[in-house]
Parts: sequence; structure tokens; C-alpha cells
Amino acid sequence: MTPPGLQVAPVEAKLSKSGAGVGGGALAGNGLLWWLAGAPRTRGMEEAHPTTETPVRGLVLRLQKLQAERSEAFQLLDEGHRAYLNSAPHYDFPRYRQLVHEVTEAFASISQEVLEIQDQLRGSQGRPDLAQHLTLLQDKERERLELTAAMQLARQRAREELGAEVLQGEERELKNRIIKTMEAISEILQDLKYDSEETE
Repeated sequence: MTPPGLQVAPVEAKLSKSGAGVGGGALAGNGLLWWLAGAPRTRGMEEAHPTTETPVRGLVLRLQKLQAERSEAFQLLDEGHRAYLNSAPHYDFPRYRQLVHEVTEAFASISQEVLEIQDQLRGSQGRPDLAQHLTLLQDKERERLELTAAMQLARQRAREELGAEVLQGEERELKNRIIKTMEAISEILQDLKYDSEETE
């Protein structure tokens, strides 16, 4: 019997409202995420910035921490999916479903915080140019999530169905698209960093 596939609809539903991403703040305290990572997380967002930082610089540093937590959560989701597939033929779907639920909450949490940074840059900080970088970032993160879900589905189907070679080729193609998307995300973050430093 074919096991249930990757349940990402709740993630996409939340991200369609608030933009894409995984929040490290939301990672803290979630048992299954601790189980996969092997160590507890703390809310990086709660760390105080040095008083010598400008408000814009503080927001950029805050975003950098959120992006690091995003990447961590993507990695945990990938590790969780691989562990789920390796549990065949008696798939441990309840545990994997719980992991996806926790990652869903984390994505929604970080998305909200990124939007708050964007609003501050566009509003009180008077930097709509920097806020535009975050718009591009959110679009690419949403694309990254959609590609990740598609790749995990292709990976699972390649293990279960006939014509596995074709499906493995599909998985490789999706993986390459994810790499290109991540490169685009890195470029956006670099542009944000440089533009934020030009006026300091």
C-alpha cells in the first residue's frame, strides 16, 4: 500500500497569506524538531543588539538570523522526510505528520516577522529600497518551498512506482532548480547588505 505523501498544503496555505519561510523562534520548544536536530534551539530574535548599531543595521541583522533559521528548518524537513522514507515498509507517518505540522508553524512564524521588518523598513525607517529586497526574498522563499515539496514527492514516487528512472531524473531536475533558487536568495541578501551599508 502506498504510504501518505508529503502534506504541505497547510504550509502553503499559511505562506500564501504571510509570505514564505521557517522561523527559528518557532523552532524552539518543538519536540520533533529537537529530536531531529539533536539539540535545543533558542530564540535568536530575543538577543539584544549592541547600542552602537543603527536601527536599519539592527533590522538587517535580525533578518539574517531569521534566514539562518529558515535554512535550518528546511534542513530538518529534508532530514525528516528521508527518515520517513527509510522507515518503509512500516512508514512512521504519525511522527512525520507531526514534524510537518511543527515546521508549518515555524514557516508561518518567520514569515510574519519578515513582514514586520519589511513594514519597518518601508515605513518608520524610510527605506523602501531595502523593503523591496524583502519582497523579492519572500517570493524566492515561496518558490523554494514549492520546489522542495515537489522534489520530496518525486523522491517518494521514485521509490514506490514503476519508471523510477524517469522519476529520479525529475528529482534531479527539481534539486537543480532548488539550488538555483537558493543562489538567487543569496544574491538578494548580498544586495540588501550592501545597499543597507551604503548610507551608514
